[in-house]
Amino acid sequence: MKILDSTALILLVVGGLNWLLVGLFEFDLVATIFGGQDSILAKIVYVLVGLSALYCLKLFGYIGNRPHVNNTKRDL
Repeated sequence: MKILDSTALILLVVGGLNWLLVGLFEFDLVATIFGGQDSILAKIVYVLVGLSALYCLKLFGYIGNRPHVNNTKRDL
């Protein structure tokens, strides 16, 4: 499960950075690398990024359930 979580997170970062480039510079890095938006490889990357986003929706459930860390100093 950790591998799937890591892969999904990496794909989300790639997708987020690609959207940043599109928004700021109208430059689609995925399309540039894989031969245009209509190429099959670019479409596969877009689909994988979207599926990763759906998969990572489960992380919202962890936000309220994180263990509380006690940062108080102990007397020695």
